[in-house]
Amino acid sequence: MAGNNQYHIVSASFGKDSTAMLLLMIEKEMPIDCVIFADTGMDFPEMGAHIAKMDKYLYEKRGIHVTTLRNPHSFEWYMFDVPQRQQRAIDRRIANGQPLTGYGWPGMRVRWCTGQLKTHLIEREAKRLKEEKNAVHYIGIAADEAWRCKDNPQKRYPLVEWGITEAQALQICYDRGFDFGGLYEIYNRVSCWCCPLQRIGELRKLRVHHPELWARLRELDDHAREQFGPGPLGQFKQNWSVARLDERFAREEQEGHA
Repeated sequence: MAGNNQYHIVSASFGKDSTAMLLLMIEKEMPIDCVIFADTGMDFPEMGAHIAKMDKYLYEKRGIHVTTLRNPHSFEWYMFDVPQRQQRAIDRRIANGQPLTGYGWPGMRVRWCTGQLKTHLIEREAKRLKEEKNAVHYIGIAADEAWRCKDNPQKRYPLVEWGITEAQALQICYDRGFDFGGLYEIYNRVSCWCCPLQRIGELRKLRVHHPELWARLRELDDHAREQFGPGPLGQFKQNWSVARLDERFAREEQEGHA
């Protein structure tokens, strides 16, 4: 256990793992001084309701509210409007006949969305609190993803310490009445709905269960292809635009009902 002179930060995405961690920390009467959450603006609507429910529970149990961090710029601003500043990137854009603004779609190699809208914000705030208040940082990584943990005395991973897997973490949430509005009954992951790294099956579900988000996704992709043209910046997935996926899914539905 951390010493009594330390400040205790919990960072939470409020998916199943960090939610379970926070619930168990409350139950085990572990010290919690601050809960931080980075709002990307691209979460499922059901996540907003879940976070509000968790915030209410946290206040009832510990008398504190979730601290929400937000980048002053939106996902869309980074995708379409952020100016390129590195000369190498500017030269490459000019050579390819591409505009000098916008990062385009994030990809496996360049996940600017995670960095700009989540990780940088959390790490910056955690670093500030560590320096000012000798803080220890609790992170919700499950035991079956322990390889993601970093060897740092100011970081702790309670679910790994307790041997709790992702499946067990979800059940812990369900057992305590936190069902995420049914998201985990549909999707394997409930991070940003617009993520191009999702599998095709998850996107098929998005089109069926969240048609309003699917429509927004198609608008984003149409804008990206118009601004950046073919290639990784303007293409949602390799070999697949959202429009082509829409056609594919519609065809599959027709064939299934034939």
